[in-house]
Amino acid sequence: MTKYNKIVLASFVLALATTGLAQEGTAAAAGNDELYRGMRAIGAGLALGLGAVGTGIAQARIGSSLVGAVAEDPSKAGSLLLYFLIPETLVIFGFLALFILN
Repeated sequence: MTKYNKIVLASFVLALATTGLAQEGTAAAAGNDELYRGMRAIGAGLALGLGAVGTGIAQARIGSSLVGAVAEDPSKAGSLLLYFLIPETLVIFGFLALFILN
């Protein structure tokens, strides 16, 4: 992903976040309540989806280097597996945010 694509993606995510924050504090009307629920659903989907994409990218890079390191010294496989599992916490945090938002 190029630097330009990252900037565009970050701008898009921030634009969605600011539209959710621009709503009124009270949801007295039925239309505002539906919009609020919809924005919560979008936020929950982004939390889980972007966490999963980030985990996939991280584990792809870590996994390829893990295979190379284990090929050189198989005795380090157990300790290196821990480094492969650390990015999985991103998905767990996204899953937690999904339940908090709903």
